[in-house]
Amino acid sequence: MRDLQSAFDRQLADDAGLSGADFALLVPLSESPEGVLRTRDLGLMVGWDRSRVSHQVSRMQRRGLVAREDCADDARGSMVRLTPEGRGAIEAAAPEHVNTVRRLFFDPLSDEEVDLLGGILERLRERNGGDKELSHLPR
Repeated sequence: MRDLQSAFDRQLADDAGLSGADFALLVPLSESPEGVLRTRDLGLMVGWDRSRVSHQVSRMQRRGLVAREDCADDARGSMVRLTPEGRGAIEAAAPEHVNTVRRLFFDPLSDEEVDLLGGILERLRERNGGDKELSHLPR
């Protein structure tokens, strides 16, 4: 898993100038309505603690990929908004990243192996209290 993650991170850095952490936060932001999420929700979506999200958002904010905003519903909360630069970065990076994931992870597996892997991961997720489906795995 570490070798695959390192390869994915190298591809993102070489092709798009993004870190794996940048990409991890840009994906849910780019898929959210209006490109904005509450910081707490963003952390839950990527499985990170508040401190890690805060530090990563600060780094991305300095590079112009995201902006922080006050939360209108809760004075204690904050929002993270995808900037036009951030949207451009994720849109430029995503196609080659998807190709790299496919090439290194899925292409070596048969359809049956992908189905088997999906079932195994789903069972582990359920046993460990996860609440997200693994339906995004290609068939």
